[in-house]
Amino acid sequence: MRRSTPCAGRGVRRAVFDPGVLVSALISPAGAPARLLAGARDGGLELVVSPLLLAELKNVLAREKFRRYVDLDTVGDYVALLRREGLQVEDPETPSPLRCADPDYDYLVALAHAQSAILVSGDRHLLDLADRAPILSPADLLATA
Repeated sequence: MRRSTPCAGRGVRRAVFDPGVLVSALISPAGAPARLLAGARDGGLELVVSPLLLAELKNVLAREKFRRYVDLDTVGDYVALLRREGLQVEDPETPSPLRCADPDYDYLVALAHAQSAILVSGDRHLLDLADRAPILSPADLLATA
């Protein structure tokens, strides 16, 4: 992940990782999400983050069920790392051009659309939109690298 201007460098793809992918990247360091995040840190992807996405991630990781994987200090450090190294953008003011079966995900579709980014998700509700928007699973994005 690296900070950049709104115009991504040549050949660098922008990506919005849904909070579930970011959780997986943290708690499963050998999995596809963690490898994608490492690729973003190496400059292969430009990770797009927004206040709403980071707040949701922090809220999810603050749940008691994640204490067996990470402590709250690690959660804070992880969110701070994403905020610092990701491309920080404002949450979109316009609604999503596509509606998801789960409306809680519409902000992710809107964010990816506004930033001309790929949305990376393992959630079936979002992947069902892949025929109408650039939405890939972590494994599928790795396969295109």
